[in-house]
Amino acid sequence: MIKSFSTRLNYQIKFINSRFKIFKTFLLKKLVLPLSLIVPVLVFSQNKKRDTLTKVTDIEEVVFQKKITGRTNDITNVKISTKNAKDVATISGGIEGLLKTLPSVNSNTELSSQYMVRGGNYDENLIYINDIEIYRPFLIRNSQQEGMSIINPDMVSAVNFSAGGFEPKYGDKMSSALNIYYREPEKFEVSGEGSLIGGRLTTGFASQNKKLTALFSGRYRNTNLVLNTLNEDTDFNPTYWDFQSYINYHLNDKFSISFIGYYSKNEYEMVPKARSVTFGSLQQPITVNIGYEGREEDMYKNMMGTVSMNYKPSDKWKFTLDSFAYQNREKEYYTINSSYELQTFDQTGAPITSYDVGGQIEHARNDLFVKTYGAQLRTRFSPNVNTDIEVGFKYEKENLKDLTNEWKLVDSTGYSLPVPVNDFRNPADLKLFYSIAGKNNIEPTRLSAYAQYSQKFFWGSSKVFLNAGARIAHWSFNNETIISPRAQFAIKPDWDSDMLFKLSGGIYYQAPFYKEIKDLDGNFNNNIKSQRSIQAILANDYEFYMYDRPFKLTTELYYKKMDNIIPYYMDNVRIRYSGKNNASGYAYGIDTRLFGEFVPGVDSWLSASYARVFENIDGRGNIPRPTDQRFRFSMFYQDYMPAFPSMRVNLTLVYAMGLPNGAPVFTDPYQYQRTLPAYKRVDIGLSKVFIDSKDKNKRYGFWGNFEEVTLGVQIFNAFNINNTVANQWITDYNSSIMYPVPVRLTGRFFNVKLEFKL
Repeated sequence: MIKSFSTRLNYQIKFINSRFKIFKTFLLKKLVLPLSLIVPVLVFSQNKKRDTLTKVTDIEEVVFQKKITGRTNDITNVKISTKNAKDVATISGGIEGLLKTLPSVNSNTELSSQYMVRGGNYDENLIYINDIEIYRPFLIRNSQQEGMSIINPDMVSAVNFSAGGFEPKYGDKMSSALNIYYREPEKFEVSGEGSLIGGRLTTGFASQNKKLTALFSGRYRNTNLVLNTLNEDTDFNPTYWDFQSYINYHLNDKFSISFIGYYSKNEYEMVPKARSVTFGSLQQPITVNIGYEGREEDMYKNMMGTVSMNYKPSDKWKFTLDSFAYQNREKEYYTINSSYELQTFDQTGAPITSYDVGGQIEHARNDLFVKTYGAQLRTRFSPNVNTDIEVGFKYEKENLKDLTNEWKLVDSTGYSLPVPVNDFRNPADLKLFYSIAGKNNIEPTRLSAYAQYSQKFFWGSSKVFLNAGARIAHWSFNNETIISPRAQFAIKPDWDSDMLFKLSGGIYYQAPFYKEIKDLDGNFNNNIKSQRSIQAILANDYEFYMYDRPFKLTTELYYKKMDNIIPYYMDNVRIRYSGKNNASGYAYGIDTRLFGEFVPGVDSWLSASYARVFENIDGRGNIPRPTDQRFRFSMFYQDYMPAFPSMRVNLTLVYAMGLPNGAPVFTDPYQYQRTLPAYKRVDIGLSKVFIDSKDKNKRYGFWGNFEEVTLGVQIFNAFNINNTVANQWITDYNSSIMYPVPVRLTGRFFNVKLEFKL
């Protein structure tokens, strides 16, 4: 027994040393290459040379694909592995959790599935399921309320993500496009997961002739145990659950009909009691003790249904008619009274007996009803395998009902703020720190259309890809029409080195919706216009082999010139717009990612980026926007034990410089430029595969019914780092100083989960 253990230990030491030597050799030999090398090889066809040219390397991430589900002509697209998305250890969810390890994507909270891309905010990202645009909840104020993402990793077959410069068929947003395609089961299946924070159950079947397929999935989550690591005395009861279905019926080889249904309900209850936070500096530490009264009760209920009819009369033509309806009902009710005392310390560390006291009351009764329904017709004509012509039309009818009643009262040593310090002896009216009240009801119509042309061809011995087109949209609420021309160009020279150069860009608008049209007083502004971004992205991709394994290094340079933009505040994860197109700005940056098999058979990658984004409000000069990212590094790493391949591990690491969104809401951003601390986090997933579908050994008895059984342990925030998502501002009346009290994120948490598939 001891000899066996000693042999295994020596083997593992040799294994670790070999891993280190490989990584050391890579650093010395490969990273001296220019940071402008990487990605996939084009899939072309040329009648004179050969019917079809196929992909040269075996790297899983491919932009140009064969005609399968998830096919795209977008050269800016990155394909995400659905298996990696299911395995990654994240609290917020699989797909978005994996997206956050890409160099262009940023997020400073692990509880939210929302993300920022290249200086944009949470509202500037398109999300599609089977080419149908979906919406996130609108009134989410902090990441604890958010619950689960609408995207169910169990149902996904393909994930396509573009960080900018995307093709005309995608809608009018300024940052990114994420398109998810759901899968059709090939046989009867049942799979599930159970963990300390929730579970899921998915079942699917296919008829014998494969004409009828159906997939159903339900999920439940309660993050109370995770929120208990916030190191505060608060009673949480956050429950989230949803149900989704995807049904397909193929009448024949030419015609099929499908249905996607979605229902979710998030309920968030919070009763805060007390918390104590120490902040400031080592030379001048400050402790604030806060007591609470009151509670918060929120509810977010979403429903969606889509019916799609697909008609393919020949290999050259394809027609798709989608009918969709989306309904969102949200309530945000809270009344919380907080009292605080500030205490400082002298140079010896002893507390100073004199301190400031104060309090504040935050109140909200916000109701929102959003209903959107419509139809879109899409057609694609492919005269040959190298050419695609795509045209689409979309009609949407929107119904927005908004009731807002929200205010905040700040009191310090008996005086209501804001009030000038020198006038506190004079009688004055009670003033609220802010008050938002509105009653809005609109039913606008939105029309849009696009046309694009895609062509693959040879230019001499070089392979070339071209995609160009435009989209047009009109919204009846502000009577605005926008035209967005876009183009993409890629060339793969006939070099010994496997390299691809890409250029993409165009004019991208941020079409206004509920958040953008609502001003700081709570009213809808029908004079608001679309924000505009002129983008240019230059990229270089390089694929190579090292140790007989494929690697890919990607580098992208981008620049965005923005005008007509709407300034906003970031209140935790909520975006509060000013309701005015009174600013201009620009963004630039560089993204790099090394992708490949650091360990044979499994994908990993390293990402690094540097990004800046500035705005100029009313001509007062450039200042960083609240999403100014600066430097960011992230990693997704997978490994296994060669002697015991069923023992597996995945690790996600993120370091991101602090965002400049720590200023108080409704204050002058030119006077408050408060940068939050850097966001640092490591999550680890450990798993033991007891039954693998690839295992050829037949099992008998009860366990013979299972295709897969995996038991795992997830370590969230492995190093227990106290990250900050926002600041709670407390006013010292005597000195008129506003102190930023950090709002901390979750601490270390161990989650156990069991996965199975029948």
